[in-house]
Amino acid sequence: MEIRNLGASGLRISAIAYGNWLTHGSQVEEDAATACVRQALDDGITTFDTADVYANTAAESVLGKALAGERREGLEIFTKVFWPTGPGKHNDHGLSRKHILESIDASLRRLGTDYVDLYQAHRYDHETPLEETMLAFADVVRAGKALYIGVSEWRAEEIRAAYDLARDLRVPLVSNQPQYSMLWRTIEAEVIPTSRELGIGQIVWSPIAQGVLTGKYLPGQQPPAGSRATDDKGGADMISRWMKDDVLERVQRLRPIAEEAGLSLAQLAVAWVLQNDNVSAAIIGASRPEQVTENVKAAGVKLDADTMRAIDDVLDGVVTTDPSLTRSPRRSEALA
Repeated sequence: MEIRNLGASGLRISAIAYGNWLTHGSQVEEDAATACVRQALDDGITTFDTADVYANTAAESVLGKALAGERREGLEIFTKVFWPTGPGKHNDHGLSRKHILESIDASLRRLGTDYVDLYQAHRYDHETPLEETMLAFADVVRAGKALYIGVSEWRAEEIRAAYDLARDLRVPLVSNQPQYSMLWRTIEAEVIPTSRELGIGQIVWSPIAQGVLTGKYLPGQQPPAGSRATDDKGGADMISRWMKDDVLERVQRLRPIAEEAGLSLAQLAVAWVLQNDNVSAAIIGASRPEQVTENVKAAGVKLDADTMRAIDDVLDGVVTTDPSLTRSPRRSEALA
């Protein structure tokens, strides 16, 4: 397993992180979820990412049980706060001081740990003053409940404002967790240059575009039974933007490029995001242990310039790059 620094911080993490969004507590039974976590550990993954909202808190509990008994100092456990949890009442979401301080304690109980290595603002909160949010995060760090703080899906100007406050408060804001893949590159124009300047690393999610970049979805054909594209618990909605014949045909044209590099399509996709020097880790998910092992093989792979150009040539015209598409919802939208 390749090990990288998280941004400019001293925290070292595995280049492949294991995440349990849309799996633990919802799509995958607990025994299977635990088997995937055990496989991740066997394959050298030390970094595990979750959030309180995943499966309405169940994902944190499943991960906590799966990691029970492991040497805590050998793990990096990340979680997040923002989206509605529990009954979804007026203070059950957002980045207010009340919600952050209550949520960290609940997350620690579910995860079975005294602290998380990274506590992340899952989205930007337009209804709470940023100063209030950052002071609450600083208090979480000073209480020893989190070692570092980060954000997720924040825009460049939001990251910069938070970084300035974190610096004044003398707490380590070290990361951003955006969606990033060969097909979704909205962070490249603004977020990555700003993050490089500030020493903030990216922990990217959906590097295989919800499974589209595995090549299992074929143009003109119905998606395989049991795949994410048929999932009615949220997976089908997320993947729908890419379920177009033009995109699926381009993905099939990546196959010879992957074969030339000695990789599967999924491994090529994960290796591609890891070529970006601002990416500290790529988050993978899995419903079966063998999927973990396959994706881990992308760690440490170096793609040459010709391969990177060939990928760009194949995908020209179907890549999303508009930075305005990185946006956080208003609280009313979060509750919708």
